[in-house]
Amino acid sequence: MKKPLLISVLLLYFVVNAQEHSHKSSRALSFPDIPGYKTLKTDLHIHSVFSDGSVWPDIRVQEALRDNLDVISITEHLEYQPHSKDIPHPDRNRAYELAVEEAKNHNLLIINGSEITRSNPTGHNNAVFIKDANTLMDKDSVLQFAAAKKQGAFIFWNHPNASWLSPTGDPIWTNFQEERVKRKELHGIEVINSGLYDKESFALALKNNLTVMGTSDVHGLIDWDYIEKGDTRPITLIFAKEKTPESIKEALFAGRTVAVFNELFVGRPEYVKPLLQACLAIKKASYLKDTQILAVEVTNISSNKLLFENQMEYTLYGNSPVFEIASGETKTLEIKTLKVVETITLKLKAIGAYVTPKKHPIISWEVAVKN
Repeated sequence: MKKPLLISVLLLYFVVNAQEHSHKSSRALSFPDIPGYKTLKTDLHIHSVFSDGSVWPDIRVQEALRDNLDVISITEHLEYQPHSKDIPHPDRNRAYELAVEEAKNHNLLIINGSEITRSNPTGHNNAVFIKDANTLMDKDSVLQFAAAKKQGAFIFWNHPNASWLSPTGDPIWTNFQEERVKRKELHGIEVINSGLYDKESFALALKNNLTVMGTSDVHGLIDWDYIEKGDTRPITLIFAKEKTPESIKEALFAGRTVAVFNELFVGRPEYVKPLLQACLAIKKASYLKDTQILAVEVTNISSNKLLFENQMEYTLYGNSPVFEIASGETKTLEIKTLKVVETITLKLKAIGAYVTPKKHPIISWEVAVKN
C-alpha cells in the first residue's frame, strides 16, 4: 500500500472510531422538564461482573451515555457473588469506583449503591447514596438496613413480585417491610423491573407512601436485553431542582418520580400529568377552509410513544378516538367543533399511563385558535 493511501486509511479509521466513542445514539432517551423541576433520566438498578452481571463497569457507563441518562447506580449483590473465583474483590465499592473513573469526563452522575440479596421476608433491596458498601455486610438483614440508614441511604424494594420470591407473582408484604417503613428504612418500591409492570406493587407504593421506581436490572447488555427486542430501557424519571447528588436524593425521598418503559408511564398524578402535558407540544390550531373543523397540530417531543383517547365533548373528524403519536411525530387532530371557537380545551386520556393501578389520567391543554 502506498504511503499516502495508508495515511488516509489510518485517518479514516481514527475518525470513525472517535465518532463511535462519542456515545451518540439514535436510541437516546429524552423527556421535557416539568414546571419547577429538571427531569432527570436514571437507572438505579444495574449489575456488572462484580456480582452476577456479564460486563465490566465501564460498559455500563458507556451504555448510559448512549441512552442519554443523567444518573446510574451499579448495585452489585452483597451476598451473591458468582464470579468471585475469577474476580475476587474484597472491596464491595470497586464497581462504583471504576464507573466513576470512566464517567469523569462526561456529564453522567454515578451514585454508590448495593443490593441486599436475601430470601423472604427480606427479599432484594437496593440501598443507594451509600458511603461504603463494605459496612453493609452484616449477616443480620435488620442490621444491614439500619447500617444503610445510618449512611443516609435511600432504600427501595426490588422486583417484589418476582416468582422466586413470590410463587403467586404478587408481592408479599410482611411485618418485615412494615417495620422497615416505620423505622424509615424502606423508602421506595419497583413497580417496573426488567420491563414488567406490576400493579400490585404500585398499589403498595401508594398505600405505604413509597417512591415509585422503574429499573432495567440489566445483567447482560442493554442492546441484547432491550434494544434488539424493540424496547426502550426501563428507567425512573426523577424531578429534581438541580442535577446534583444532593438534589436527586432529596427528590427521591420526596417521591418525585415516574417509572417509564416504552409507552408506559407509572406514577402519582401530580408528576405524571405535568410530564405528559409537557411531552405533547401544541404547534398551531386553525380551521380548515370553509368548515367548522378545527385542525390542531401536535408534536410528541419525548422519546417514548404516546397513547391517547379523546375525552372532549367534541368528536374527532378523520381520526380514530384512540390514537398514538410516535416519538418526534407531528400529528394533526381534526376536531368537529360545530361552530367556530376562539379557544378549545384539548382533553385526552393517556391510556399508556397509570396514576393508580387501574386509572388512566386525563390531560388537558388550553389551545388558542388562529382564525
